[in-house]
Amino acid sequence: MPKHHEVRALPYSASQMYDLVIDVARYSEFLPWVSAVRVRSDGETEMVADLVVGFKAIKERFTSRVTKARDRSVHVDYIDGPLKFLRNDWRFEDDGAQGCRVDFMVEFAFKNRLFEAIAGQMFDHALRRMIGAFEARAHQLYGPPSVKPPTPASATPRQSALPEA
Repeated sequence: MPKHHEVRALPYSASQMYDLVIDVARYSEFLPWVSAVRVRSDGETEMVADLVVGFKAIKERFTSRVTKARDRSVHVDYIDGPLKFLRNDWRFEDDGAQGCRVDFMVEFAFKNRLFEAIAGQMFDHALRRMIGAFEARAHQLYGPPSVKPPTPASATPRQSALPEA
């Protein structure tokens, strides 16, 4: 079953990244393989949405419940569709220097063993494209990262671009 977890430093605020991630209605504008979105309900702390995803002739619809904690986290639970389950977590934390730390985890399993095998082979590539799409969208919405003064030698260098997984 495919699973991925990573933490990235990005040059955007936690609030900006949170807003980008919860804007599910616009996913078809920038996420690869998302061809349609329908938000069934959207409240302050919870959203239910249908996504149509596909690759070539294969298209599937799935429904998810999105639990939101403003500027801090987004948790996605699978409700219905071609999967056995889907779990996706985003956590956002400002770094005190106009950027944020994004902690991202996704885990899923298909009901269909053929889809599971295909997904396993393409998972890393697909995930890199999707994460890259979120970063490109942030750049499009919020502009290029601002130039920051150099960090002290003892500090961990910031990454202004999403590295390959």
